[in-house]
Amino acid sequence: MTPKENMLKAIRFESPDYIPMTFKINDSCWHSYPQDFLFEQMERHPLLFPDFKRPSMPYTPKYAAVAQKDAPFKDDWGCIWHTSMDGITGTVTEHALTSWDSFENYQSPDPAYCMGIGPVDWTAEERRIQDLQNQGKLAKAGLRHGHTFLQLCDIRGYENLIFDMADDEPNLTGLIDKIESFNLYIIHKYLDMNVDIITYPEDLGMQTGPMLSPAHFRKFISPSYKRLMKPALEKGTIVHMHSDGDIRMLLDELLVSGVGIINLQDLVNGIDWIADRLAGRVCLELDIDRQTITSQGSPDQIHRLIQEEVQKLASPKGGLMMIYGLYPGIPLENVVAVMDAMEQYAVYY
Repeated sequence: MTPKENMLKAIRFESPDYIPMTFKINDSCWHSYPQDFLFEQMERHPLLFPDFKRPSMPYTPKYAAVAQKDAPFKDDWGCIWHTSMDGITGTVTEHALTSWDSFENYQSPDPAYCMGIGPVDWTAEERRIQDLQNQGKLAKAGLRHGHTFLQLCDIRGYENLIFDMADDEPNLTGLIDKIESFNLYIIHKYLDMNVDIITYPEDLGMQTGPMLSPAHFRKFISPSYKRLMKPALEKGTIVHMHSDGDIRMLLDELLVSGVGIINLQDLVNGIDWIADRLAGRVCLELDIDRQTITSQGSPDQIHRLIQEEVQKLASPKGGLMMIYGLYPGIPLENVVAVMDAMEQYAVYY
C-alpha cells in the first residue's frame, strides 16, 4: 500500500496499514539547529520522511516574503507585515482598511496573479499538481492560511472587526463578499486540477475559547465557509479544515459544513473531549502539543503523550492522522523523542 493509498484509507475509515504521521520542520529551524542533526534524524525516520534526500550543505531555505526578518512586506490586500525571525510568518502591523470611509474605493486583488499573501503562477501550480499525480502522491492544495476570518482581521484590525460584528456594520457583508469571491476563484482553480484534498486553513481559537463568539461565527463566517466548501463537496473532493487554539465551541458548526478532515490541537482542546465528541465522527489530524510537553517535558513524557493519544483516538478502521510542527526552542533530545514516538505508535494498534 502506497502512502497515498494508506492516507486515503485512514481518511475514509477503510482500515489503513498504519496511522499517517507528518513531521513538519519550519524554515526557521535551519538556522536554529545544527543542520547535520536535522538531516540525520530525517534519514533515521523514513516513515516520516519517505522521500528525503540530503541536500548540499549548508542548506539555505528560501523564505517567503512574509517571513523575512527586518523586511516589511505588503500583501495583496494592502496589509503590512513584520517578523523578527527568518522563516516565521510575521504579524500585520498596519491594516489596510482601518476606516470604512475608504471602503468604496477599496479594491480586491486579482486571484489570477496572487494568493492574497504573494504571487502565484497557475501554470506552474498545474505542473506541480500533475507531477504529484504522475508520481502516485497525494495532491493537496487550497487556500492560504487565514483565508476569511483572519483576512478580515488583517484588513480591519481584530478589535475593529469584533466591533463591526457587534454593531452589524453594513459594509462588513460587502468586504466578506470580496474575500469570498477571491477565495472561490482559487478553490475552482484547484478543483479543475483534480486535487485529492482541498484545504481551508484558518486559526479561530485562543488558548481558552474561540476568537469570536459562536453567534458571530454562525452569522458572519460559517455561511461563507459553507459556500467555499460547496464546490469541493459537490465534486467529491476531500475537505480539510485546520484551526489552532480552543475551537470546541465552534466544532459542531464547522463540521456541518461538510469537513472530512479536522486538524486541531490536542491539549488545548483536550484529548478526552476530542475522543468523546469527534473520534469516529470525522477523520482527525491531531496536532501534537508544542507548548508544554514537547518543549518542556522529558522524552519519556513525550512517548506517554503520543501513546495516550493513539490509545484513545485510534481505531483499526482509521480516522486518525497525526502531525507535529517543529519550531526553534525544542530541546534536541525531545526532537528525537517526538520522531521516535510518532514512528513507533503509527502501528501501535
